[in-house]
Amino acid sequence: MRENESMGSMRSQAHGPSRMQSEATITVQSSQALPYDQTASPALLEIRLSEVFSGGIDGHSTVRALQARRDDGSASMVMLQRFQGKLDGRAGTFVLQGSAIVANGKITATWSVVPQSGTDELSGLRGEGGFEGDFGKGSVGRLAYWFEAPPAPPSKPF
Repeated sequence: MRENESMGSMRSQAHGPSRMQSEATITVQSSQALPYDQTASPALLEIRLSEVFSGGIDGHSTVRALQARRDDGSASMVMLQRFQGKLDGRAGTFVLQGSAIVANGKITATWSVVPQSGTDELSGLRGEGGFEGDFGKGSVGRLAYWFEAPPAPPSKPF
């Protein structure tokens, strides 16, 4: 991002549906790790997070992640989260599905919008992106997104 651009949205020149790019600062409001299998290494945990997004993606989300945490503190995770708020001014909710790697206190993740999970002004939302930052402390997230055309109504016989 150039210095004079603020966090928000930018148009992408891609073929197909009009694609947008949006960014947000993600702040963890609360987090809880619940071990569910520590019989061997890596330990298996369920991570519960509450996050706030600010920027082009503006709102909050609840996250559930399953984590395999190794003895050295590194980890692999899969997660689902429901976002509620606004995406570049359009209000609604959507679900993100992702995976992440934690190493040296940093998290790097990829995510995608679960098809048909968008509601209200976010109906038909599709997208992919990710985030990176300090594990459990916050990160910068990005989402490249587009909207699927609504299905055509069934034609009526003459």
